[in-house]
Amino acid sequence: MTSTSSTAPQVQDEIVTAYLRHWRALLAMLRRRVGSQELAEDALQETWLRLSTLSPQTPPIADHRAFILRVAGNIAIDLARREKRHTGGVITDDMVLNAIADTCPSPETIIIDRDQLRFLVLALTKLAPKPRAALLFNRCDGLSHREIAGRLKVSESMVARYLAQALRHCRDFFRDER
Repeated sequence: MTSTSSTAPQVQDEIVTAYLRHWRALLAMLRRRVGSQELAEDALQETWLRLSTLSPQTPPIADHRAFILRVAGNIAIDLARREKRHTGGVITDDMVLNAIADTCPSPETIIIDRDQLRFLVLALTKLAPKPRAALLFNRCDGLSHREIAGRLKVSESMVARYLAQALRHCRDFFRDER
């Protein structure tokens, strides 16, 4: 009877010694497995608790290191699953901030856009009436060349020329004024 009671603490001591001898490698393996230093440390701590409370009825363990790796690996998997379930429904501050982010342009953008709009209006005022009308019908009203031709009472090819003329004029105006 004394032999059984003395072998159980001896087996536990051997396992704890093996744990202490290999804890750095064990921590590195757990960190790779779960992808988090914090979870790896939690798994390592839980492994220590399980190993230190092994039952005296634990069957003989041939390879202490392999046994410890198996226990730690299983604990790490359980912790990673629990963490995934927990964080799956969690709403982070970043998620909230992104959801309520202001999509309005900044004051600087508004000023720049208004400045460009003023330049465009000035450019359009210096353009002949038919090319200006063709450009506005096309870009603002979304009319096709055929619809513009009907409104201006010109051919579709003339509408194409008016649009090219208006776009060239605006491009040159912006280039010269800046």
